[in-house]
Amino acid sequence: MMMIKQFAHFLTLAAALAATTAFAAPADTLVQRGAYLARAGDCIACHSAPGKPAFAGGLAIDSGHGIIYSTNITPDKQRGIGAYTEQQFADAVRKGVKPDGTHLYPAMPYTSYAKVTDADIKALYAYFQAGVKPSAYAPPATRMDFPFNLRWGMAVWNYMFAPDQPFKAQPGWSAQVRNGAYLVEGLGHCSSCHTPRGFAMNEKAGDSSQAKFLAGGDLNGWPVPSLRGLPRWSEAAIVDYLQTGRNATSAVAGEMTAVVAHSTAHLDDADLQSIAAYLKTLSPATPRTATVKAQGVEATAKKLTAATNLTLGERLYLDNCAACHFVNGKGASRVFPVLDGATVANAESPAGLIHVIMQGARTPSTDKAPSILVMPGFGKRLDDQEVAALASFVRQGWSNTGAPVTEREVAKVRKMVKAD
Repeated sequence: MMMIKQFAHFLTLAAALAATTAFAAPADTLVQRGAYLARAGDCIACHSAPGKPAFAGGLAIDSGHGIIYSTNITPDKQRGIGAYTEQQFADAVRKGVKPDGTHLYPAMPYTSYAKVTDADIKALYAYFQAGVKPSAYAPPATRMDFPFNLRWGMAVWNYMFAPDQPFKAQPGWSAQVRNGAYLVEGLGHCSSCHTPRGFAMNEKAGDSSQAKFLAGGDLNGWPVPSLRGLPRWSEAAIVDYLQTGRNATSAVAGEMTAVVAHSTAHLDDADLQSIAAYLKTLSPATPRTATVKAQGVEATAKKLTAATNLTLGERLYLDNCAACHFVNGKGASRVFPVLDGATVANAESPAGLIHVIMQGARTPSTDKAPSILVMPGFGKRLDDQEVAALASFVRQGWSNTGAPVTEREVAKVRKMVKAD
């Protein structure tokens, strides 16, 4: 009888131990490290929807082939990832495969997250299990068009385009550059937007050993600039931009606004300086061949100052833009961006500039730059012909050499703006 009692006690103890080893409460420092890394990965951007709990998912992402709804990654055991083991969490993050074998779509940047170290995966797991409030919210089901609704096809896509390789430093990198590369290529997943994509929406380059890596791309019709070398910015200017959404010559617009607000503004100085040092090591992308002759900085300023015999675009600029950006297109440091030489004005596609003219822009409020700077949108006041004329002037004024903008290009952007 005594042996039976001892055996029963052993089973009870074993069951208790099994229950506690499924997920033991992590140290606060590990959870805090995970929270920081979740910022670096900008997890909240996709896994939180307006009006819903943080990380509960439900954000609609238009893939072009259907709508993907982000998943609930709170520790709720039924709707979220509360029942995941650390290995299952790692497989979802780095391989895009859920515990039941379902493949995620690459809207989840697991091709970049594959480079996240085991130690950082452990910290992220600790944060999402112990640092996030559980939510039983059930996001809508993803609705993809045929044949993209056949998720097994993602296994083929992964085989062809997701190498599943860990981070690899290039020879000669300093410790600072290596850290910056790890953040940019991994959790930062900067290549998702800043690397050109191929026919299957795959990124054309996977790391900085390839010339197309971070060489610029396209996001929902916006031309996304190259990050290679950033020849117009110093390392300090890069840090300033990532930390505040602005620097002496530029201000953030479009999707990057949320990236600064939710992610880069929360990174510490050392990591931001590492990112800047890494980006400056990349050889700049080949400049676009100019298709028009620049009007000249002095000639443009002189004509705007004289305000006679103006084109429609020049008149609209004086009426709507010159008060902030001035006749020389130089703006005001850290307040009004420089237009002379601006990337958005000289991009091959004018879509980004048209978006800004029609919708305006708004800098985020960050710890180091709490004031919000707002550029009004002119889409309701200007018709397609006027927007085209204004954008054409900006693209060809001063030293800019962008091709003229057509009403058809404006109409296409206006249709997208109305659909937002």
